[in-house]
Amino acid sequence: MSVEQDLLYYGLTIFFFLLLSAFFSAAETALTAVSRARIYQLVLDGNKRANIVSRLRRNKESLIGTVLLGNNAVNIAASALATSISIQLFGSEGGLVMVTILMTLMVVIFTEVLPKTYAIQNAERVSLALSPILSVLVKLLYPITRLIQLFIHSVLKLFGVDITRSNTLISATDVIRGTIELHHREGQMIKQDRDMLGSILDLNDVEVDSIMVHRKQVETIDADLPPQELIRQAVSTMHSRIPLWRGQPDNIIGLLHVKNLIKVINEYQGELTTNNILAICHKPWFIPETTSLRDQLLAFRSKRQHFAFVVDEYGTWEGIVTLEDIIEEIVGDIDDEHDEAYNDILPAGKDTYLVEGSVTVRDLNRHLDWNLPDEEAATVAGLLLHEAEAIPAVGESHDIFGFRFTVLEKDSTQITRLRIEKHGANNSDHESEE
Repeated sequence: MSVEQDLLYYGLTIFFFLLLSAFFSAAETALTAVSRARIYQLVLDGNKRANIVSRLRRNKESLIGTVLLGNNAVNIAASALATSISIQLFGSEGGLVMVTILMTLMVVIFTEVLPKTYAIQNAERVSLALSPILSVLVKLLYPITRLIQLFIHSVLKLFGVDITRSNTLISATDVIRGTIELHHREGQMIKQDRDMLGSILDLNDVEVDSIMVHRKQVETIDADLPPQELIRQAVSTMHSRIPLWRGQPDNIIGLLHVKNLIKVINEYQGELTTNNILAICHKPWFIPETTSLRDQLLAFRSKRQHFAFVVDEYGTWEGIVTLEDIIEEIVGDIDDEHDEAYNDILPAGKDTYLVEGSVTVRDLNRHLDWNLPDEEAATVAGLLLHEAEAIPAVGESHDIFGFRFTVLEKDSTQITRLRIEKHGANNSDHESEE
């Protein structure tokens, strides 16, 4: 064999090794970057190659071991062969320098950067294309990779590290929440969709007292009123369900459905008595204020009811929560022809808003994309009271969490209207001006 033939043979061999190195680099990047959820969906659709990808990803240690073993083996082989040829042609000193520079450039550019760049941009396509070949290599090299794994585990145990037990537990909810926020920041998801999906994930963490309608805002009727007066008040309300009380407003005895009331009015033709009305009332359903929205949503569905009374730890009636309240927590406010225009949050300048005291902190955050804490207080007024540790006077301002809260209106001790101005991160300390 001539010198030219030898060079051609060695050159083709080196080229083959570099192709193998590019294969391993692309496979490693694609299989680690491909969406697990997308692969799972392809598996459900019957994609056979997706099944192979799923199996490889489940056994990540063998996968990474095979890729690293194969990649390093072919890179070393290519470098050794290139070094041998270079020394024969240019001598030991000049040959080593030349082959080092040349092989470094070729390995970095053509077997690392180029295939990995393409693979990360086309992770799904590359992983599906290369997975059958890589699956065979994983099986062939398993004895070697297994020995390497056992050796690594033994060395790590000497230093007190046990990798068989994972100490990092990330919930699926956190993963989904992070994915939603990431897509929103990258402009791939509008704010409304982000808020809706985030609210679904929050259902298990939010309690009913955070969204309930306070008893002061609930229309109730005295059950001891004359039937005609009771009917008049019931039909004059804008609500389909009305709580009835007896003796004192705290003593709720039933829930009157206006639709049922109209039916019974037609049935008795003006001879309606209080007992007739009470007979069609539903028994009140009391729930603890600590009930999560998720549990209450499931309870509404199982009981086929849409209305519940919220009580505190002492059994005192605090307010009501409906199925519509929970749905609005997910999708946002749902207004019908009877609802007044939403004016609880009004702009009053740059980063300044006029806010009703009864507005919940969650609604304010969602409406303005703020991040005020809602762990200690459900409403904006409650948040100010908690941080001020006193009842502020009209005109009094407090700087909390980077916002200036100014009391505009009060009803006795109740804060009814505030002005909230966003300062920035530098004003996040709890300060007050009196």
